[in-house]
Amino acid sequence: MKKSSLLFALILGITTSFASNAYDVASGGKTSVKKEGANAFSLPANNLPLSKRLDFSVGNSFFRNPWVEAPASTDARDGLGPLFNTNGCQNCHIKDGRGHPPEAGDQNAVSMLVRLSIPAVTPEQKEQQRKDGAIPEPVYGGQLQDFALPEATPEGQIKISYQDVVVRFNDDEKVTLRKPTLKIDNLGYGEMHPETMMSARVAPPMIGLGLLESIPESTILAIAEEQVKSSDGVTGKANRVWDAQKGDYSLGRFGWKAGQPNLMQQNAAAFNGDVGITSALFSNENCTVNQTVCSELPNGGDIEVSEKILKFVEFYSQHLAVPIRRNVNAPEVKLGQKMFQQAGCESCHRTNIKTAKREGLPALSEQLIHPYTDMLLHDMGEGLADNRPEYLASGNEWRTPPLWGIGYTEEVNGHTYFLHDGRARNLMEAVLWHGGESELSKQKVLAMSKNERDALIAFLNSL
Repeated sequence: MKKSSLLFALILGITTSFASNAYDVASGGKTSVKKEGANAFSLPANNLPLSKRLDFSVGNSFFRNPWVEAPASTDARDGLGPLFNTNGCQNCHIKDGRGHPPEAGDQNAVSMLVRLSIPAVTPEQKEQQRKDGAIPEPVYGGQLQDFALPEATPEGQIKISYQDVVVRFNDDEKVTLRKPTLKIDNLGYGEMHPETMMSARVAPPMIGLGLLESIPESTILAIAEEQVKSSDGVTGKANRVWDAQKGDYSLGRFGWKAGQPNLMQQNAAAFNGDVGITSALFSNENCTVNQTVCSELPNGGDIEVSEKILKFVEFYSQHLAVPIRRNVNAPEVKLGQKMFQQAGCESCHRTNIKTAKREGLPALSEQLIHPYTDMLLHDMGEGLADNRPEYLASGNEWRTPPLWGIGYTEEVNGHTYFLHDGRARNLMEAVLWHGGESELSKQKVLAMSKNERDALIAFLNSL
């Protein structure tokens, strides 16, 4: 490549080809990029046409920049709140990466939120849960908002405390896990329902989401059928969730319990619940009838985020690239991959999947990817249970999170907190919280030698 061409490529964020047959390292197929450091999760897909990179940049601007209180001169970005968790998407998905739980002394959770619901008891409530996924808490709704405009009162303050849980390997080395207890202080609008179910959720990474959206439904269902026929105790199931655009149920793909069917709805729901911004998909403010502040304060119009802006944000979230794997030929990484396979981790964390052909999205079409997920719900045991159902997901079930890019977490986000509520402080702690369908795999890890489990972590860090 000539110097002028290389400079042009670098300006546009294009990476040069690292290998034509490097499927071992290119987790996102031809979309993968060769990038390290704090911005490793923030590049467009390597194969995204130049003609579409402006759309990516525009979507990035609406994802990154803050929304403001209405009325404002910047009417394309006004309508914030009045109750919200953040004023911009990037505040939770920091550098397009992973959120974290609040530290001791933090006044707000920032990149973690809390889902709220109550048990479905009556026939009417059971029908509502089937339709909406959960029954919102009557006063505070389906999600706690710990920020508010100056004229309003935040709903509450999220507090987390931890209890030690000691786990021992077979060679007697011990690991101290931390079990979280969630509490909401300073409730702003009265007491909660006495049977309120709460679930803390940290923001997941944004990379590779368009590829996950492009996995054929038939592929996911075939994996579920294969697991049912196996004898290893792994029996994943698909969630079926309400698709507001279709007006019908669809396969759940996104969220910790696969509660959203596609990225357009995932983004619109986040705008509504996290930022307090309405859209054509979610046209009601995120206040309950007990919170009159929504009707009392100005808003940014009946529809505060336009369909055009939502499409730009959708395009951006579809095309954030997965960085390539590193150190794949290191002996400890190769041993760790063997340990990963022997422990049965691939039953859920699937390595090889091909995306469908998608009209108008050539960069995402027909890619051989290595996401390390099966996109299915699994019973992870009582230790990880939030005891809060969501559509078909029980209180013990979680969607298998993709592992691609997990080794970049510390350099992108400055921490190594994992799992849905960030309780695990490193990858081994995350492994040791596995139970339920993954109990047998965990027991195999507990039986590994020190050298073997160090190799397992080296493999995970290579992803």
